[in-house]
Amino acid sequence: MTGPTELPSLPDARFAGLLNEAKALQQTTVALRRAIHRHPEVGLQLPRTQQAVLDALDGLPVETTLGTTTTSVTAVLRGAKPGPAVLLRADMDALPMPEDTGLEFASEVPGVMHACGHDTHVAMLVGAARLLADHVDELAGSVVFMFQPGEEGHHGARHMIHEGVLDAAGMRVQKAFAIHTFANLPTGVIATKSGPVLASEDSFAVEVIGKGGHASMPHSAVDPIPAVAEMVMALQSRVTRTVDVFDPAVVTVTRIAGGTTDNVIPESAELEGTIRTLSEHTRSFLRTEVPDVCEKIGEAHGCRVVADLRPGFPVTVTDELETQRVLDLAAEVLGATYSQRMSHPIMGAEDFSYVLQRVPGAFAFLGACPPDLAPEEAPPNHSNRVRYDEDALAYGVAMYAAYALDTLRG
Repeated sequence: MTGPTELPSLPDARFAGLLNEAKALQQTTVALRRAIHRHPEVGLQLPRTQQAVLDALDGLPVETTLGTTTTSVTAVLRGAKPGPAVLLRADMDALPMPEDTGLEFASEVPGVMHACGHDTHVAMLVGAARLLADHVDELAGSVVFMFQPGEEGHHGARHMIHEGVLDAAGMRVQKAFAIHTFANLPTGVIATKSGPVLASEDSFAVEVIGKGGHASMPHSAVDPIPAVAEMVMALQSRVTRTVDVFDPAVVTVTRIAGGTTDNVIPESAELEGTIRTLSEHTRSFLRTEVPDVCEKIGEAHGCRVVADLRPGFPVTVTDELETQRVLDLAAEVLGATYSQRMSHPIMGAEDFSYVLQRVPGAFAFLGACPPDLAPEEAPPNHSNRVRYDEDALAYGVAMYAAYALDTLRG
């Protein structure tokens, strides 16, 4: 009698019970999340959030370093055996917008809200630090915990890189991983893909300067309004006629301003918008093309144009091997139904892209749809009504820990 030539691999013993260990930390994880949610802070200076992280890490065997240009926190957990270093990231900042969730722990700061789930990211990463501290004997190397301010347009990751976060363990980290909660996925699902997973983001502002006059006599003025209107339409057709459909891009005009009343042709008008791409080639092309289109249309209308291109985040590109490893770990640690390879990128942007430009790694979404809603019905990230299922936090804690344990296997 002969047996099969190939037997299925046995589950890794290091991951047995990892999710249950994360669930055992749920009370403290949720408490930290809610404390941060009540007191959101915007930008690069988050003193209250920084102190909450330091208080939560107190007593753990980690070496902490504070940022000098921002209120970042870097913590290093050293394993029992020597080896490489791995980085885990959580962003900490909120958005300048009101909260209308009705949650008992809703923001107490007027006009500021954790609408992108960064409060959950901080709580999960602290939970992972607590969990990994109990597994330090299994770690052959170091874990760098990156608590980053200023992700929402302030380039906080770049600040931390310049201050040495990638070398905080005394050597360059070899792998990096970040999780982002997502209200429109079922709770606990880990979703990612290799290659571009998020777009680049650049913004533009255009001022069109003409000559003011009476609305009844446009021939004696130089009206900037028709020029701005033509720019909006020309930018859309320029994308569809010059950008390869298989290398997609989005140019969206989000603000138009001009004029003060119904019988005055204004001297100037303005428009603003965003450029999203999935390759540096197309990004570079549109960063030149958008101002050029506006300037030429302005010239045709007899207007002077001042175009300002504001560089944002690069494309977030994940490593194929690390992406597959995250999906395999999700299937093993959480269950096969919780591992999902995305079919296409999302056109949002992330400054974890700066880390992934320098270190191979992965970026994954974690489903946290409120239990009373279907994923397609849930208010999305950046909504004033977005809510996250806190049961998802344990899944994130377990995934952070599993990634570190798998990377630093002895």
